[in-house]
Amino acid sequence: MSKVVDYFLKYVAFDTQSAEDAGTVPSTEKQFALAKLLSEQLKNIGVKDVSMSEHGYVYGTIPANGDYNCQTVGFLAHMDTSPDCPDENVRPQLVKHYDGKDITLNKALGVKMTTKMFPFLKNYVGQDLITTDGTTLLGADDKAGIAEIMTMAETLLTHPEIPHGTIKIAFTPDEEVGHGVDFFDVPGWGADVAYTVDGGAWGEMEYETFNAASMKVTIHGSNIHPGSAKNKMKNSILIGLEFQSMLPENEKPQYTEKYEGFFHLNNIGGNVENTTLHYIVRDHDMARFEERKALGKKIGAFLNEKYGEGTVQVEIADTYYNMAEKIRPHMYLMDIAAEAFKELGVETPVVNPVRGGTDGSRLSYMGLPCPNLCTGGANYHGRFEYACIEQMELCVEILKKIVEKYAVKEI
Repeated sequence: MSKVVDYFLKYVAFDTQSAEDAGTVPSTEKQFALAKLLSEQLKNIGVKDVSMSEHGYVYGTIPANGDYNCQTVGFLAHMDTSPDCPDENVRPQLVKHYDGKDITLNKALGVKMTTKMFPFLKNYVGQDLITTDGTTLLGADDKAGIAEIMTMAETLLTHPEIPHGTIKIAFTPDEEVGHGVDFFDVPGWGADVAYTVDGGAWGEMEYETFNAASMKVTIHGSNIHPGSAKNKMKNSILIGLEFQSMLPENEKPQYTEKYEGFFHLNNIGGNVENTTLHYIVRDHDMARFEERKALGKKIGAFLNEKYGEGTVQVEIADTYYNMAEKIRPHMYLMDIAAEAFKELGVETPVVNPVRGGTDGSRLSYMGLPCPNLCTGGANYHGRFEYACIEQMELCVEILKKIVEKYAVKEI
């Protein structure tokens, strides 16, 4: 078993699921367990200045192994996993030499990953995959990235013949709930530029993300016995459904792609008296992003006029912005990565907009330009998540190539 796979399987054994609206960073205490392990591993392989902050951020430094007049480059990945699917008792399964057919994840539960649902599985024929057992997510997002950074670090420290300048490493909590860099110490970390290792299939890299906001809609109704409810009951559940019906029907995640934005209702709960709807609002274009938020407020105002002031409360909070604006003045970051990909056989890397966000989205606005690199994982946030071993190994190689290139790129 390769080193990167060994690290990866250790990390996915940790339940590091983050939580929405916790009010703390990290949002779940259990993220500290992985952070402590990573701190110890970094120290054991020889990384210097290893520290873990009170909020669970792990930092480390690999000193330059030569007198290079180059920028200090950083690599980071996040420790937490999505709240959208269970992360407890992950049981990875190895599919050796994938044959291109449907993959049975759990025979007892009848869970299959089918080529009809996921036609891109054909790209992995002959390769080794790590899947779930159909009851949890896998955690490749982003423990594959952590494993690749750790393997790169160990390789550089045991192979001094590989030239590199000073390299910074960081692992963050709470990326999945939008708080991954709330307490990130950019000046203290000391990187000039950085890359998140938080992408998808081999050969992909990104510098554009969504503009993102959360939208919480709280509806206050009025309950009364249904037998005498005429002209008296105000059913908050039905008003919530009315709010949802007034959003564009075709602007949902399942109907959109590429640069198309959306409203995503990802949680709803309540009763006649009180109902709460939680949305995420996304768009790559800032003007369209602002229009989406304005529409949410406009619908709330309309329903308040219809049902009475105070019936509907719409709270919107920006989460992160499209990092393209901050990356474009530093496109050499993408050029260096593209050169590294080319040397590893990828003539033209796939550069698509991220239909999501990364820690780099906010870091780029904090003065640290930070595009995103692939990890070899796919189908994140659910039971059909998997990682390709060969691609994970290649992702380690791309990190090594990039640090070599920075060593010869003079400031």
